[in-house]
Amino acid sequence: MNLPNSLTIARIFFVPFLVAVLVQEKIILHWNGAVITNDVVALIIFWMAALTDLLDGYLARRWKQVTTIGTLLDPIADKLLVSAALISLVQQHVIAAWVVVLLVGREFAVSGLRSIAAVEGYTIKASELGKAKTFWQVIAISLLMISVHHKAFAFWAKVSLYIVVFFSLWSAVAYFARFWRKIDITTKQRRRQELLIAERQRRRAILAERREALRNRRRLAKEGRERASAISRGTAGLPPSA
Repeated sequence: MNLPNSLTIARIFFVPFLVAVLVQEKIILHWNGAVITNDVVALIIFWMAALTDLLDGYLARRWKQVTTIGTLLDPIADKLLVSAALISLVQQHVIAAWVVVLLVGREFAVSGLRSIAAVEGYTIKASELGKAKTFWQVIAISLLMISVHHKAFAFWAKVSLYIVVFFSLWSAVAYFARFWRKIDITTKQRRRQELLIAERQRRRAILAERREALRNRRRLAKEGRERASAISRGTAGLPPSA
């Protein structure tokens, strides 16, 4: 357990607090005469969680502390945070449910794709489109949270949300294209290897048959010589014919 992994786990623990604050509309805090509503508190929690996303990857690479658990938990923590925020905003009637289904479904599809690729022995790294999608996700979710009580931000929140949908679909198509291309190459290499192994086994079988046939011919020839020698010895002891 190192600091980057601790930040990743902390991001997971931010998720229930984010959901609890978003769905509780009656949360109102007063601080130095300022009124702080639940959307502001949720925005602060979301930004803190997003900050841990930036820090854990940066520190892991800088300090050379990239671990297996960090590699596995980081994308899970990101998807939990984003999915929780979007689903909670659906309950607040800030975002249409079909958009959330599309975005969350995309995340599950890409995660499954990466899992299959890992089983096949290679890694699908995050592309520039995926990074752009993540950036616009943070912007869109932040604006959506602000627009709960500040309707002036609703237009820009929707614009940024549709940008997220665009980048999500584009990056998903790019991931699937890369996956199928890699799978096609891997499948061809595997089939070529299987054909080479089958051809090698066929040649070995033919060579073994030839060796067995040669041994049989030599054995038959040896038996024939032995019989001929036995016959010649038997006829040598007979009296000469009259």
